[in-house]
Amino acid sequence: MSDQKSGLRGIKTVRDFEVENKVVFLRLDLNVPMEKGKITDYTRIDATLPTINYLIEKGAKIVMASHLGRPKTSKDKEFSLEPVAKAMTERLNKDVLLVEDPNAKAVKQLLHTLNKEQIILLENVRFESGETEDSEEFATRLASYTDIYINDAFGASHRAHATIHALPAMIPNRGIGFLIEKEIQMLDGLLVNPKRPYVAILGGAKVSDKIGVIEKLMDVVDAFIIGGAMAYTFLKAQGHFVGKSRVEDDKVKYAKELLARIDARNKTILLPVDHLVTKSITDTVGASVKKEFGEGEMGVDIGPESLRNFSALIKEAGTIFWNGPMGVFETPEFSKGTFNLAKVIAESKGTKIIGGGDSAAAAEQSGFADKMTHISTGGGASLEYLQGDKLPGLEVLRFKVRS
Repeated sequence: MSDQKSGLRGIKTVRDFEVENKVVFLRLDLNVPMEKGKITDYTRIDATLPTINYLIEKGAKIVMASHLGRPKTSKDKEFSLEPVAKAMTERLNKDVLLVEDPNAKAVKQLLHTLNKEQIILLENVRFESGETEDSEEFATRLASYTDIYINDAFGASHRAHATIHALPAMIPNRGIGFLIEKEIQMLDGLLVNPKRPYVAILGGAKVSDKIGVIEKLMDVVDAFIIGGAMAYTFLKAQGHFVGKSRVEDDKVKYAKELLARIDARNKTILLPVDHLVTKSITDTVGASVKKEFGEGEMGVDIGPESLRNFSALIKEAGTIFWNGPMGVFETPEFSKGTFNLAKVIAESKGTKIIGGGDSAAAAEQSGFADKMTHISTGGGASLEYLQGDKLPGLEVLRFKVRS
């Protein structure tokens, strides 16, 4: 597997640069969840702090940049980074100055007078149409005041956007921060010489979202655990009646073939054997645990016997990769399977890596996040990396290395 993954090969880190009095353009992933203008989860902000604090300590002039959500125009003020600037001011104990105009003139003037207690944060880069278009014109304006480019936005590195791709291509002094370094080391550990037994736990809504990862991990893992709505496509492939549970009918044939291929490799695959069943996603009172589905019933969580089966495998694991909840965990009445699974993973003695997205949210909400070895901030980026896709935000940083 090591020849497939070049990992961090040819990529410099923030440690490789003399940053004192240099302008460091620091691309971060501050795309935090918000409700009514208030941040509901600070995980992504906190994950950026080691790199920022290192740059502060080394005397850099920092220009931070991030996107937030998917604004259509700069008038979409609900996507302003103002709440993020306030949160970072508190966490860094520095004056984080939110600059609405990211273009050269405004930032250059500010950099000229910037003192050691001040850091610049550019307003949401997606307010500029050139960001998502990977515009060289927009990148050129940013490059005009940038000495060193550091990407620490792993969760955005699968996007070929201007601040991720076009800009670093223009900056000779370019590299990654501590967060991306840790992300890649952890994900490489899932592909190259993982501790065994290695168990991959996959959940969530769709089989189609996980095909690439399943294909990549099939020859690496010792066992798969499948839960969430995607399990019903597999159960239907085995001939089970699953009521009106969510099924990807166009993936049933693939699921059947996949089960045969896993079996041919002598790998274990566990599917739910009991389910929390209800007539409607909004019917929390009428939900009950069943082994068989009635007409018009759907599965919204795994049952206790499934949890016991999954737990026995997890407890013996040397490496665990978890991506995707076991049910509709956002509804408290349907969260027991996912949260109890998080507890079992947390108590395991193996290496425990959570693949971002809903799994990261579930780990946080379950109260066991601090017991995990690593929770990826990546979501889609971590899955793309694991399935062998090249991430534009990493490849542009890679210098050719002589063999």
